[in-house]
Amino acid sequence: MQPQPSPRVRRTAKISRRSSKSSSPKSRSGISFRLQKQLAPLASKLESAADKPDPALQKQVEQIAKSNGFSTLAEFDDVAANISLVLAGLDPQSGQFTEPPDQLKKDIDELKQDKQLSQKDKDQALAEMQEALKSAAPLQFKENVAVVKKYQKELDQVTPQEAEKQEPGKK
Repeated sequence: MQPQPSPRVRRTAKISRRSSKSSSPKSRSGISFRLQKQLAPLASKLESAADKPDPALQKQVEQIAKSNGFSTLAEFDDVAANISLVLAGLDPQSGQFTEPPDQLKKDIDELKQDKQLSQKDKDQALAEMQEALKSAAPLQFKENVAVVKKYQKELDQVTPQEAEKQEPGKK
């Protein structure tokens, strides 16, 4: 079994691949929060069906998105991706936002200093992060930082993977 990069490395690489030109969730943060809360019970089904989505499950998810004001599930995905970008760039202590390319550079520097990872794992993670850095772009809708900060506690409740970036005892 091949060792996996740390959750922080995986999260950073995954988020940096998403477009930072996603639609503005400015007026939809509350709606997005409610929608994510409605989707939470379906999350395990969605994850297990990642390769072969169940048409009935897909239809149910689309209906939830539409009932919350999104014209399509893709529109919700754009808003969710943008929220994730902002959450990934927020420092849990200071609340300062770091642009995705700058965050990736910081994570690369931290990874280079990591003495616990094997050199092979470190090289693999660094290659993935360097590749992600090539496509990372600054956040297009800067006003979303303030909106996400406003709903950060609620978002952290429905997006537990974002809580991974906060080290124990720093919350």
